[in-house]
Amino acid sequence: MDSGALRRAYEEVLAEVDVGGFGGPPEGQLTAEQIVAHLAANDELMTEATEAVLAGTPYAYYDLAGVHRPDLDALVTRCGGLDGLAVLLRATSQKLVTLVDRLGPAADTPVETHLREGFDLIVDEPLPWARVLDLHTRVHLPKHLAQLRMLRGTG
Repeated sequence: MDSGALRRAYEEVLAEVDVGGFGGPPEGQLTAEQIVAHLAANDELMTEATEAVLAGTPYAYYDLAGVHRPDLDALVTRCGGLDGLAVLLRATSQKLVTLVDRLGPAADTPVETHLREGFDLIVDEPLPWARVLDLHTRVHLPKHLAQLRMLRGTG
């Protein structure tokens, strides 16, 4: 499986994070720090799922869309803010991309998948892991990139 599009999607998000200058979010939305914390935590889950696929072990992937803000805030604190979170996201995304490069035919392995992207995308069924990675690349990462741009007033 080619990880080029996934790598580019992460590069776009990380470039936006590097620019910085984010304002506060509208009521009920995530801060820039919480968005990056969410992405890094989600990367860890996707890494676990990818490792399971490579090992031939059954796995269920649950997106972190419903993660509790106190958990995100704790990760923000542990990382020392946006700069530390950017370092973490670089590491988690690089690990995931490296694993994706190793998938080959295993990318077609069905993984029990539970995720929700607003009202536009709801998945609650087994999907080939390559399809989940594609949704992450084409839907999840761009959604959060748009949120970051909105927080800087460039969206």
